[in-house]
Amino acid sequence: MKTAQKIIIVFLIALSVNSCGVYNFTGTGKIDAETFQVNFFQNNADLIEPGIDRRFTLRLQDLIQNQTNLSLTNEGGDLIYEGEIVDYRIAPMTATADQRAAQNRLTIRINVRFINTKKEEENFEKPFSFFYDYPGEQQLVGALLNTALDEIYERITQDIFNQSLAKW
Repeated sequence: MKTAQKIIIVFLIALSVNSCGVYNFTGTGKIDAETFQVNFFQNNADLIEPGIDRRFTLRLQDLIQNQTNLSLTNEGGDLIYEGEIVDYRIAPMTATADQRAAQNRLTIRINVRFINTKKEEENFEKPFSFFYDYPGEQQLVGALLNTALDEIYERITQDIFNQSLAKW
């Protein structure tokens, strides 16, 4: 009797350990690729904010490294992310009675080309955008700009990740 219980317990443990390798918390499942590269995202927007291109490129690299076991490479990656920042726009959203902006919105749009050298049917080119609203009486500099970029980039990079790897 005890031998049968031991066999069942060993079987259940082996089954649970084996099934853990197929899924992970990010929802990516099994990826056929081993490496990825993120090419520099050039800032081609009409309104230029220095440094946002480098900052975005690094954020995308960091997100993929943190949520997958893929290795970052400079060239010859199995998965390639490239594109450009095509829009950086500040627009008033609401006005006060004396015709001043009560709230402004920063919107960033990034065109992304994803190339999967292992599965070409998964390739895509698509724009991703997000926004950040802030009080009209404040200037978008310093800590406020950092907060805005962090929130926008967090959303855009996660959307890119979901589209390319998580398939959500």
